[in-house]
Amino acid sequence: MQRRMREHVPAATGLLTVVSLALVFGAALGAVPGAALPHAPDAVLSAIPHANAVVSAAAIGTISAGVRAIRRGRVGRHRRLMLASFALFVAFLVLYLYRIALEGPAAFPGPDGVYTYVYLPVLAIHITLAVLTLPFVYYALLLAWTRSASELRETVHARVGRVAAALWLVSFALGEVVYAMLYVIY
Repeated sequence: MQRRMREHVPAATGLLTVVSLALVFGAALGAVPGAALPHAPDAVLSAIPHANAVVSAAAIGTISAGVRAIRRGRVGRHRRLMLASFALFVAFLVLYLYRIALEGPAAFPGPDGVYTYVYLPVLAIHITLAVLTLPFVYYALLLAWTRSASELRETVHARVGRVAAALWLVSFALGEVVYAMLYVIY
């Protein structure tokens, strides 16, 4: 599978990106029927945003540590940390999509001025960066999966990985700001 995928990394990146975005926007826009999903107890649904805040913080840590590892030449550690980051991202996404499919987006509980001039711009940037991050993350991961460490040096993996890590970090950090505004500050 890896050998066949090797020649199709751009196409696989595009396919994974489209499928991921269809799932996310399908759930956010109500195209995924909540009635088709098993319904968890209200306490579990209420805990998901808090669990996702922890997952996001952990992802910020693993991405940062992964960047630091590769700068120090620790390729194996970098690989493990980036895979952990991706696993955390998937866990976040599954929990988020499950909750949003059942309950819809959370309403902002704060003042209208904060909603208009702070929350919405932060949320818009967070969502935009999350969408932009996907193809970079998929491309970097697929290159790493289909090539040895020595072969990766001859690809754009490092350049794409730097962009992916930067976008990913800012997106996760802004997600924490959104969480704080929804569940902590107000």
